[in-house]
Amino acid sequence: MPELPDLQVFSRNLEKALLHKELESIDVLVKKKLHNTEKELKSALEGQRLEAVQRVGKELHFTFKNKHVLGMHLMLHGKLYLFKDKNEQKYTICTLLFKGGTGLALTDFQGQAALTLDPATKEAPDALSDEMTLSWLKAALAKKRTAIKKFLVDQHNILGIGNAYADDILWEARISPFSVCNKIPEPAVKALHEAISKVLKDAEKKILKHHPDIIQGEVRDYMLVHNAKLKESPGGAVIHHVASGGKTYYTDEQVDYK
Repeated sequence: MPELPDLQVFSRNLEKALLHKELESIDVLVKKKLHNTEKELKSALEGQRLEAVQRVGKELHFTFKNKHVLGMHLMLHGKLYLFKDKNEQKYTICTLLFKGGTGLALTDFQGQAALTLDPATKEAPDALSDEMTLSWLKAALAKKRTAIKKFLVDQHNILGIGNAYADDILWEARISPFSVCNKIPEPAVKALHEAISKVLKDAEKKILKHHPDIIQGEVRDYMLVHNAKLKESPGGAVIHHVASGGKTYYTDEQVDYK
């Protein structure tokens, strides 16, 4: 699944390709994950100019001139393709065709990628937002007795962090993924807060540098520990992993606070 750094780059590149273009048509071929009717989408969006493409948590939001927003969640296997005049991609969920012939296709061979018209405002702070302060993180962790990794990937707590980047963030902060949230001492919480911003922003920069035009997939070339090909961390420690609930990669460099 694409995570925050991937989606940040996708949104930039989609704006470069589609910004200020008028949407001629939106057609939904697979409707099982559609949260509105196709008729509602057409009525709200067709004939409108695209004003912004933004990442919101793990979603992409396409904002049009009339303020309607098309929310797109790629889920595990959703992919985006730009096309000219005619879409020829298999497993297409929907297509957006803009005036002039530029089109965008959303595909998913499992059919799980989801579309929502005017998605509800998210209550949790985004991982890179101004609201995600150190004081907020301290207070949030103090209320939780769950494992820190479970906390980080729960979109009801913080928006945007997924399984892979949670592992790298926790390695950067030297906190075990199995640590209990309210047992983590203040200096370690501070390190975690700094690691969230550092790891996510560094990853985005590297993706932009080495994959500047990407609008699909997930880039894991620059992971610190969450990579099946890696045997040791940047610090030289052996990387362990457990497969329960999605693979978790960690090292003995990380302190387990219980």
